[in-house]
Amino acid sequence: MSAVIVLDVGKTVSKLSLWSPDGDILARETRANERVSSNGRATLDVDGISEWLIFTLKKFAPLAEVAHIIPVAHGAGLVVVKSGRHVIPPFDYEVPIPDDVRRGYAAERDPFEITGSPFLADGLNAGAQLYWAVQENDAVLDDATIMPWAQYWAWFLSGEMRSEGTSLGCHTDLWAPMERDFSPMAKRLGWAQRFAPVVFAGEPIGQLRGDLAHRTGLSPNAVIHCGLHDSNAALVAAMGFPQFAEDEMSIVSTGTWFVTMRRPEKSADLPALSDERDCLVNVDAWNRPVPSARFMGGREIERLVAPDAQRVDRRQDQARLMDAVPDVMRSGAQLMPCFAPGFGPYSKRSGHWISKPGTADARGATISLYAALMTNTCLDLVASTGPVLVEGRFAGAEVFVRGLASLRGDDQVFVSSAQNDVSFGALRLIYPDLEPQGVLERVEPLPEDLGKYASGWESRLAEAEYDTEGR
Repeated sequence: MSAVIVLDVGKTVSKLSLWSPDGDILARETRANERVSSNGRATLDVDGISEWLIFTLKKFAPLAEVAHIIPVAHGAGLVVVKSGRHVIPPFDYEVPIPDDVRRGYAAERDPFEITGSPFLADGLNAGAQLYWAVQENDAVLDDATIMPWAQYWAWFLSGEMRSEGTSLGCHTDLWAPMERDFSPMAKRLGWAQRFAPVVFAGEPIGQLRGDLAHRTGLSPNAVIHCGLHDSNAALVAAMGFPQFAEDEMSIVSTGTWFVTMRRPEKSADLPALSDERDCLVNVDAWNRPVPSARFMGGREIERLVAPDAQRVDRRQDQARLMDAVPDVMRSGAQLMPCFAPGFGPYSKRSGHWISKPGTADARGATISLYAALMTNTCLDLVASTGPVLVEGRFAGAEVFVRGLASLRGDDQVFVSSAQNDVSFGALRLIYPDLEPQGVLERVEPLPEDLGKYASGWESRLAEAEYDTEGR
């Protein structure tokens, strides 16, 4: 039986999954990612992921005849390759960039109206990482090729260098979504010409390297595809449902980041988005602009639940968390943003509790409602007016998704029983007619009326001690 392997390199976890052409998942392995040091700077663990990938490919080899491999990866990662090896590994985007470098870069970058990229904290603009590297060594790009993180893995597997629109168009400052071309800054600084050729995310770019075929036991005829940015892969997966195939819709991809993407009936109106509130314009797999907004929801939730050593998305905990909602509503317990400074629609505010509950379950329910309020804000920022699909890890957090359904009013909210939506989206680029096997489930709103709770939260945001300009 022929099969497809999807490599999904997230910020926190890397996943390798084996799929049948019919969309059945045959095997899946994961690896926790670590931050490593390269020349005194924190970087992503290229070598560690490489070793794990080869080891896991070898495990998958006896299970099926692998015909295709396609990579998916998070954004804000670039790799510079020279003479067959990486000379600049991808920076860890959560590491602050020196102030003097940041000031110099700010003078070079293009306006939001051109790139759809806000000026983000730390290294979240991949262009800022590249600028930093060049400031330290102005010859580092000589005779080199630059690739986004996902396409680095396509090169690792095939030896063929490519770039791709979803990876270049996710808040890099390097792409002009409306022009479907590199940004003026990328051209002016000579970076655009250093990038590998830009191709379609699903394009076959080569076959598995012979040495890797020998080491893993996979066929050297396995086709390697270009690959794409992870949140955009989730959008491709959502489009497999007939309800979301054509019309206006939004998707909320939940993981370390909660990324809201709206597929509009008309092109994105860039001036209507606020670059000061972590709004941006992503690019879908077909190079169409996608208005987006986000916050670091998974990271905030992890920080908030850590003192109780609990989670809000475990199936066995959902009934208890739901039972705690009425007490949370009565007590007025709330969380005010934000707990990941520098990110999200309230990035300059300091997160804190209001009437912090006394039990772990009530705190977990409050955290879930906070995630719903923040996600609702993001949907409003991108002017979402149609159905919403919540996918990813926190789609199983009942208080969160039902709270969101309550807040969205007439806009229907759905979750899917299908798992691995990012990987499935990558699979659909190879088999575009493939429909998800999972059931699309409409989310019922909470029994409690969230109107007063939400208006109280919004009123607190507008009080004098906050920056009333929405930051």
